[in-house]
Amino acid sequence: MSQETPYIFDATTADFDQSVIENSFHKPVLVDFWAEWCAPCKVLMPMLQTIAEGYQGELLLAKVNCDLEPDIVARFGIRSLPTVVLFKDGQPVDGFAGAQPESAVRAMLEPHVQMPPPAAADPFEQAQALFDDSRFADAEAVLKVLLGEDNTNAGALILYARCLTERGELAEAQTVLDAVKSDEHKAALAGAKAQIQFLGQAKDLPDAADLKARLAKNPQDDEAVYQLAIQQLARQQYDAALDALLKLFIRNRSYSEGLPHKTLLQVFELLGNDHPLVTTYRRKLFAALY
Repeated sequence: MSQETPYIFDATTADFDQSVIENSFHKPVLVDFWAEWCAPCKVLMPMLQTIAEGYQGELLLAKVNCDLEPDIVARFGIRSLPTVVLFKDGQPVDGFAGAQPESAVRAMLEPHVQMPPPAAADPFEQAQALFDDSRFADAEAVLKVLLGEDNTNAGALILYARCLTERGELAEAQTVLDAVKSDEHKAALAGAKAQIQFLGQAKDLPDAADLKARLAKNPQDDEAVYQLAIQQLARQQYDAALDALLKLFIRNRSYSEGLPHKTLLQVFELLGNDHPLVTTYRRKLFAALY
């Protein structure tokens, strides 16, 4: 039942004062009194090991084999197994006898042991979370550090370009995307390039709220339908945009010299044949044409 780690160790008569008493002035030390013949001990110990590892060094677990260390057993008056005692600042401060559920053990530890700080987030995941929360400047700052370490990180380059896009730096964003050489993020790269292209078109159009208000008054306003689709493409709302463009094409094929059809084909090219929406809407367009 031995599992030695930096946080889990056997304690003996020879080293108990150092390994438990002295250590407890720095970190709480949980002492598990056990024996090979004790079945409940064998159930409890793996759980205590898991808990100790979870504290990542904020809690130490010392194991005392009572058959081998009768002096320690006598010193602390251990009468039944398993017995678990928590030491802090050189003194026993809490404990229990007999097997306990994990929730009870954690409740006993909670007042005495600090939880470890959360693990540092992966920089890219942190940047993605900031971007998703519309904190574009913060995301950009994280990405600059990440790209300073590796300027070939395709995922970081694409997300950085999207940050630039969000603040209107479309030419700079395109330059960043052109630097992406990996095929690992093909769909994300195509989407970012499409967004830049449609944002360039959308900046001269009425905003989406005004276009939706026009369509609420007149759902047959073809110009509003098309312009709203462009705004949606600029915001990467591809499903809504493709649906609107297809319906407009079916209803009015001659609108602006077939512009909805041309735009659908443009989106297909930009997103790539592997994109699931392209597969779906290419099939729908084919059915509408033939």
